[in-house]
Amino acid sequence: MTTVENKLLEQISGPGEKTEHSNRNVGLVLVGLTGGAAIGLSIIAAPFVAPALRKVCLPYVPATTQQVSNVLRALKGRTGTLVDLGSGDGRIVVAAAKATKLSGVGVELNPWLVWYSRWLAWRKGVSSSTSFMTHDLWKLNLQQYKNVVVFGVEEMMPDLETKLFQELTADGCVVACRFPLPTWQPVATFGEGIDTVWLYRRPSENADDKRKDHESFVDNR
Repeated sequence: MTTVENKLLEQISGPGEKTEHSNRNVGLVLVGLTGGAAIGLSIIAAPFVAPALRKVCLPYVPATTQQVSNVLRALKGRTGTLVDLGSGDGRIVVAAAKATKLSGVGVELNPWLVWYSRWLAWRKGVSSSTSFMTHDLWKLNLQQYKNVVVFGVEEMMPDLETKLFQELTADGCVVACRFPLPTWQPVATFGEGIDTVWLYRRPSENADDKRKDHESFVDNR
């Protein structure tokens, strides 16, 4: 092949090879951008998806105005610290801090809701008497709290009842919303339908003591 022929072949093949190389670079850039976007979406969605992957899912369902009112009625006259298990957007903790002067702690797995709750508490002027943390309620020791509020699901209530019996102090109370505890007898019930709230205190192991404690608790309210 002559020198002239070689030059002609280089001129013919050169632009095609450059175009192929350019297309390959563009493809790599698009793959990189797509992968980066997927990773970003995964990071954003993870706090919302992770709770659903647990054995018992505790979905975020905002409390209605009536439910909040019923919880406040159940907490009337109570003292000490309040903990809301699965606090969601923090409205129960914030409302209790304003209406009953109870110092409240919200426990929530979703960090975005925790940040929103902190903002809500600041906006309502109760940030100094409330706190919110990203934590697994099953790993939280409830012994330090005298008042426990929970918006649970039916599947979790038996295990929660066991945990409460093991950790709740004798003078502690439990406010259950939407679903009651399976075997404990409520000392009072507020509202009806989906807004129903059940008020409990930790039962004694002895039947006579349980009856006396129940009567004393009701009389002192």
